[in-house]
Amino acid sequence: MPTSIWSDEIQQVFNQMRTPSTTRVQVGDKVVEIPRPFPSPEDWRDQWIYFLLVDRFNNPNAPPAAAPWNGEHAKFQGGNFAGVRAQLDYLAQLGVGALWLSPVLKNCQYNPFSYHGYGIQDFLQIDPRWASDPQAARANPRLVEEELRSLVDEAHGRGIYVIFDIVLNHVGDVFEYAEHGATAAWRNYPYSIRWRDELGNGRAEWTEAEHANAHPDAGIWPIELRHNAYFRRQGEGDEAGGDFASLKELHTGFQTFTPAYGVHYPVRELLIRAHQYLMAKYDADGFRIDTLKYIEPEFARTFANAMREFAFSIGKKEFFTFGEIYDDENKIARYIGRNAMEASDLIGADAALDFPLFYKLPEVAKGRLAPSEVINMFEYRKEVQRGMISSQGEASKFFVTFLDNHDQHHRFHYEPSEDPGRYNDQLSLAVGCLFALQGIPCLYYGTEQALTGSGRTLEAVREALWGKPNAFDREHGFYRAIQQIAAVRAANPALRYGRQYFRPISGDGFHFGTSTFPAGVLAFSRMLSDQEIVVIANTNPSYEWHGEVIVDYGRNLPGATFRVLYSNKAAPTAPEPMVEKEYDQVEVREVNGAITRGPSRVLRVHLQPMEVQMLSRA
Repeated sequence: MPTSIWSDEIQQVFNQMRTPSTTRVQVGDKVVEIPRPFPSPEDWRDQWIYFLLVDRFNNPNAPPAAAPWNGEHAKFQGGNFAGVRAQLDYLAQLGVGALWLSPVLKNCQYNPFSYHGYGIQDFLQIDPRWASDPQAARANPRLVEEELRSLVDEAHGRGIYVIFDIVLNHVGDVFEYAEHGATAAWRNYPYSIRWRDELGNGRAEWTEAEHANAHPDAGIWPIELRHNAYFRRQGEGDEAGGDFASLKELHTGFQTFTPAYGVHYPVRELLIRAHQYLMAKYDADGFRIDTLKYIEPEFARTFANAMREFAFSIGKKEFFTFGEIYDDENKIARYIGRNAMEASDLIGADAALDFPLFYKLPEVAKGRLAPSEVINMFEYRKEVQRGMISSQGEASKFFVTFLDNHDQHHRFHYEPSEDPGRYNDQLSLAVGCLFALQGIPCLYYGTEQALTGSGRTLEAVREALWGKPNAFDREHGFYRAIQQIAAVRAANPALRYGRQYFRPISGDGFHFGTSTFPAGVLAFSRMLSDQEIVVIANTNPSYEWHGEVIVDYGRNLPGATFRVLYSNKAAPTAPEPMVEKEYDQVEVREVNGAITRGPSRVLRVHLQPMEVQMLSRA
């Protein structure tokens, strides 16, 4: 197994991936031939993403290690690659276009709490705990490599792309602070440290990384990372330049200088080559970059550009990178694409997780925040990203949108024990809006099976899904609703590529504007060529809404009828034929604050409480 980033074995993998080939995989009762490398999507907006924690999704041969299955457990539950493979048909039938896996690289084997995968100890190996037989995989690491490769190939055989979660900011708890332990308070210069052996013990004589022995579970790998200077060693600090709790921060800004080569960033170069190897070895289609906001923006650009160029070199023309930048629009803009006025020709990550939308949409969908908050968010983004370019064009159109994830204390869906099903419409309304709004939607695993985790720790939303009775029920109401919504998105290009316009609404037929109070109505159109899809959601849990929504004047003639493509209600009312309002028959407060008086063309709609409708001209 490779221990050096510059080994012949790694170079051989690179060379093999530059020589196109095919492989045969079993898909149901058929054998399918797929190309290697697997070609990228023509456009990532054609996909939607399903995110899962490998340890918490499925194990076909054993129950979860701890009970109850949905308890707040901080140790490994036993999910593995075989469990994901076993449910690929379930995911394909749901409509999943891309599967985002939590980190697969080898974590510290002595740490029973790193089930999440974000504490990497070896950037060249896959964690044996994801194998069907972890003990055998520890003795023979190729076993888990083969299982991961089979998972990726079988996903590709079903037309599902695979995204790996990667970490550039930090590693696992690979050393301790002398006289402090796993963590220490931040300070602005390095502490003395002791590197851990294969049992996790900090060895007093291992004060330098080069001293750690060659056991594969000790210290840090690849061997080129074994330099103290490559780690900050300054205690906890997050954005101050320190550790993530006990996860030790890499010094990605560390540089050396030689007259022959000039400035040299060894840590960056090691991380770049290691992740090029990960892409090539397992035929990955994209990277989600964890904690991207904690590394230097120039490294983010360098890394993303290096992944993009390497992917091109092996035939993946649209390898997708998106970062976790748990922050506001201005922070995100520092890491994605680049400003068109900058001298640099390097472009950062293709997109980001859409945290600004996450801060608004879930609360709007539950009727607790005014719909205008979502509208204002998108308007502000236009200003921030004015002049920004990315490898995909307008970056915002490729942001990965979501309702909840593994870093929250509660899932979006809530189900009171005294009234089960009371809030089901919240979920279908929110997913309907998520899949229709601009961006690439992402669902957190178990949403389709109504998981409702909520608690004091992040483990509350990291349930062992397969422990749930009838965990992969394809007849579950949420599974069917998501399946229908995904099918509507797939069948209507405007919902994937269309320009997005928020629409003024009116309850009295004269005064039009956006809802500025909670439990209001969110309305928007997606426009593509001569197509217009109108999406309108009544977020009031108690009252119907009868009113009018403005539609595009040039594309719709008076008398035109619209049909309901999707509603989360069993008996939706179709809109009345479109009518024209002459000049001075309306007063419209536009999204930008301007007042206009028509003429306007409007649809009269009838929505039940918590109903979302997607409408298309009949």
